[in-house]
Amino acid sequence: MNDEMKNNVKETRELYSMIHQEYVIMAEYRMLQTENLQGIYVIPSYENSFVWFGVIFVRAGFYEGGVFRFTLTLPEKFPDEEVPILTFTSNLYHPAVDAHTGVLNLNEVFPQWDRKQNHIWQILKYVYSIFHNLNVKAPANVEASVAYKSNKKMFLEKVRECVVLSIDHVYDDPPTEDKHYITFKPYDPDVHDTVKNIMMKTPVSNEGMNQGISWVQPGSFQAFSKEET
Repeated sequence: MNDEMKNNVKETRELYSMIHQEYVIMAEYRMLQTENLQGIYVIPSYENSFVWFGVIFVRAGFYEGGVFRFTLTLPEKFPDEEVPILTFTSNLYHPAVDAHTGVLNLNEVFPQWDRKQNHIWQILKYVYSIFHNLNVKAPANVEASVAYKSNKKMFLEKVRECVVLSIDHVYDDPPTEDKHYITFKPYDPDVHDTVKNIMMKTPVSNEGMNQGISWVQPGSFQAFSKEET
């Protein structure tokens, strides 16, 4: 085999690998549609499928009313080797979130990434859980962890500050021109009432609805973890 043929074979393999990887990422995104991700919305970047834009609306607990944005970054060799990185772009005072970088500590739940066992929906469910369970073994924000355990008044004051700040910035202009960046606009009756009325009149049926693709024990982020009954 001459050099030209070797180069062609190499390019073909690289192209196949890239296409396969894009299909894997697409499949991960489709999985989200069958999982009960309460108050969480995500979408891959229009320009780069390895970057996902997300936002969570917290409906209960200390952070109730907060609207926190985040970015999920997939590693170059996803779904192999490294764990994806989830970074809150909204200011979030939380024991599991680094105060300087906004990076969520995923090491407790995902010490390593196993493509056969781990999926992005599990990360997002963990994101949901941190707003309701603040006890973490290895806090990324030690100050927040100590305050939560020993100075609840100060902790709640700081939490309330970041909740109010998140609401104040809901309608900010996007920091990027990416078409898929999630944006919000104030309610406009002339624009939204028609759609609202249609939605209210549309019957909702749960018949045949898939409530999840994985058999998961409550409180777990591991697929196929629930015992058969």
